[in-house]
Amino acid sequence: GDSCCNPQSMGYIKKIVENKIPGIYVLSLKIGSNLIQDMENSFFMNVNDQVREVCGQLAKDPHLKGGYNAMGFSQGGQFLRAVAQRCPSPPMLNLISVGGQHQGSVYGFPRCPGESSHICDWIRKTLDLGAYTQAVQEHLVQAEYWHDPLKEEDYRKNSIFLADINQERGINETYKKNLMALKKFVMVKFLNDTMVDPPISEWFGFYKSGQAKETIPLRETSLYTEDRLGLQEMDKAGKLVFLGVKGDHLHFSEEWFYSTILPFLQ
Repeated sequence: GDSCCNPQSMGYIKKIVENKIPGIYVLSLKIGSNLIQDMENSFFMNVNDQVREVCGQLAKDPHLKGGYNAMGFSQGGQFLRAVAQRCPSPPMLNLISVGGQHQGSVYGFPRCPGESSHICDWIRKTLDLGAYTQAVQEHLVQAEYWHDPLKEEDYRKNSIFLADINQERGINETYKKNLMALKKFVMVKFLNDTMVDPPISEWFGFYKSGQAKETIPLRETSLYTEDRLGLQEMDKAGKLVFLGVKGDHLHFSEEWFYSTILPFLQ
């Protein structure tokens, strides 16, 4: 529901990073030929196609050939993780996920901007009716990281994006090797998040399978204990950084951003 260059959001982030780190090169990714398309694609363009498009943009950018730091907000957090896993050239150095839903989200989806509220209501109804049908999976972004703990088998079998990058259908050793090449994987969780269900997904935790009340942290998930993605090894090497910030989804102060996030970009 956002766009690359909105002066209130992503355009603002680009500006403050450039102001605080003189000489830095910042690319704010645009998917589509204009800002309207970029916003619409955040709802309706197959995520696998979006990741492919971004990988192409990064590979063609001469400023990034020596490696780059990536920062994704909300669903952009897990989309950029897919870039890290699938496209190792140019190399991603640090990945900063701000409120990304790495185990997915259920019963709603992250904050939807006011002017898109009619789209949001329609999407919620569509997800409730059939998030794991082929038509919905292929044409609705939020369905591609919809993770229903009461329908784990449906999720594993039919999720065309999240189940793939989370190694739910087998181990892709290339995904694992590429993610483990990161220097740091920084995950920011909003401690009063009312948009992501469950909020612990922002730290790679999720509901215990088969119910939607009790959650377990990353280190108790089979993804970690079986080390299907290399997260256990990265954790032991000090590469995983778990940050908590008070506030609802994507609510943070400039001061917090400057003191906590900017050091990972320098």
